Amino acid sequence: MTVAYWRAGARVALALGYPIVIYCALLWFEPRVIAAVLVIALLLRRPRLTLAFVSGFSWVSHAVIVAAIGLAIGAALANDEMLLRLYPAGVSLALLAVFALSLWSPPTVIERLARLGRGVAELPPDAVRYTRHVTEVWCGFFALNAAVAIWSALAASREVWALYNGFLAYVAMCVLFFGERVVRRLRFPATR
Repeated sequence: MTVAYWRAGARVALALGYPIVIYCALLWFEPRVIAAVLVIALLLRRPRLTLAFVSGFSWVSHAVIVAAIGLAIGAALANDEMLLRLYPAGVSLALLAVFALSLWSPPTVIERLARLGRGVAELPPDAVRYTRHVTEVWCGFFALNAAVAIWSALAASREVWALYNGFLAYVAMCVLFFGERVVRRLRFPATR
């Protein structure tokens, strides 16, 4: 594996482990110290092109970075961990925006993924309808996840916040992902 793969893997692991990293860091450091490190890390991050299936929504990734920097600067200035804890909710809201906007400007995100996965330019009409419904389900998931993430940031203990955002949200996401695969195989047995 090349260094690029290791770096990408490390970025993904850090992004997925954000709640656990923040939880552990808050045991030893004030929120302003963590926020300052986060601001520096976000500012040093080189801009990247978004993946092909969300290329039409690259502005969302820029908005997420700006919002994350804003939350981190606010946390540093106010020495408030609450702003650090809102980041997972922001990610869910950004994903909700991408998926919802693709419903108004087809092809949907799931349709783009299906085309890439099958290596085809077009899908049959019933598959397009199905991918639209799956995109709607993911929109519902991201809306619910954002609501719970906001609640956990504002009203729950640090431990509950870390448990939900660092573990339970990913379990729910995996259940939805693999559940959809089962439904797809039953509905479209000829597909992989």
